[in-house]
Amino acid sequence: MLASCSLSMARAVRAVTLPALLGTGVFLTLRMGFLPWRNLFPALKLLTRREARSAGGGRVSPLSTLMTALAATIGTGNIVGVATAITAGGPGALVWMEIAALFGLSAKFAECALAVKFRRPGEVSGGPMYTMARGIRPRLLGRGLAAAFAFFAVLASLGIGDVTQSNSIAAALRQACALPPALVGFVTAALTLVIIQGGIRRIAGTASVLVPVMAGGYLLAGLAVIAFHWQSVPAALGEMFSQALSPAAVAGGAAGTALRWGVARGIFSNEAGMGSAAITAASAGGSPALQGCIHMTGVFFDTIVVCTVTGLAICCSGALSAVDSATGLPAEGAALTILAFETVLGSAGRIFLAAAIVLFAFSSMLGWAYQGEIALVYLAGRRAVPLYRCLFAAVAWAGAFLDVEAAFGLSDLLNCLMALPNLVCLVLLSSAAAREMQAFQPEFHRK
Repeated sequence: MLASCSLSMARAVRAVTLPALLGTGVFLTLRMGFLPWRNLFPALKLLTRREARSAGGGRVSPLSTLMTALAATIGTGNIVGVATAITAGGPGALVWMEIAALFGLSAKFAECALAVKFRRPGEVSGGPMYTMARGIRPRLLGRGLAAAFAFFAVLASLGIGDVTQSNSIAAALRQACALPPALVGFVTAALTLVIIQGGIRRIAGTASVLVPVMAGGYLLAGLAVIAFHWQSVPAALGEMFSQALSPAAVAGGAAGTALRWGVARGIFSNEAGMGSAAITAASAGGSPALQGCIHMTGVFFDTIVVCTVTGLAICCSGALSAVDSATGLPAEGAALTILAFETVLGSAGRIFLAAAIVLFAFSSMLGWAYQGEIALVYLAGRRAVPLYRCLFAAVAWAGAFLDVEAAFGLSDLLNCLMALPNLVCLVLLSSAAAREMQAFQPEFHRK
């Protein structure tokens, strides 16, 4: 009953939130004169420069905050979510994921640049709640939106950022190694607590090692699958674009389903417009535009790179027509991605995907733990931090062996409720975000 209720509420709120997220991205892209698109590759070049690696004022480096934000966004959705979108919406869903990501660049830049611009002077933390409280007039509206965002961000960190990730880790290790969920939950909780006790520096340091290793290994394996099936790539690409861009893509039918699922998975994969990455972005030094541009690249890595490799590997490997041996039904979700990787890696593909899910989910927990902590600090002050860290670890332990069907629906609902006040903020402060992007142009050209 609880699961059905939470899923129904999540679907209703998502029906409003998804168009709002995409519409805000389109609005900001137009408001900025398509500068986020034009400056994507210069922003990628920034990642190799000293400005991205240097920290100052007691803060961490912009590159480390990007790794922390990617730790939260590159997760099981890049493996399971992409497969689910392709199963439900067909190969054309992948194209719409990319289109949604292009507009997400503007939303990610805006929320991260504004988080740096409006954080409290001298502090090493911030986020959309501080942007709302300090930047929106009248102040009463700004403070109300800030409180709502922070409240839902704390709950979302315990939902999608904790219990569902811990459950994914336990499920992957149970299938691959037959490990008991209670033991997996205990180890997961203990490791999480040790790392988050060190604050942003330890979390960022861990993410800076974990994210490149896990994403790099996954991409190499995915590219190996695509290379092995290179003769099928042109046909797979043709099917994707023909399905996605046909007139029926807007009118409805199978292609309309591709649009709906592709946009939904694209938006929730990179979290552009939801405000979560902006909390991490505010902990770094540098100008607002520098931080906004660096974090804008996170959308590129998460969706345009990782999700594309997953989707193309599935489509060109022939796994879409395969049957899951365990159920006798067409493969979907993680099973579909596993079948695609097994075409090249054999039985090792299942173990590899299990390891990837564990690393992706664990890194997501670390990123969300910091984001939820800072949101709680806004609401209750730093004295609440030790309690939150212990609660986060306890929820991680419980999530490993609980039935979390209701939690998944509730997590989606909380994510949507967190995003809504952030989208209002981005629209109201779009002029400030556009000025930051425009002011940074001379710096791009000098570099």
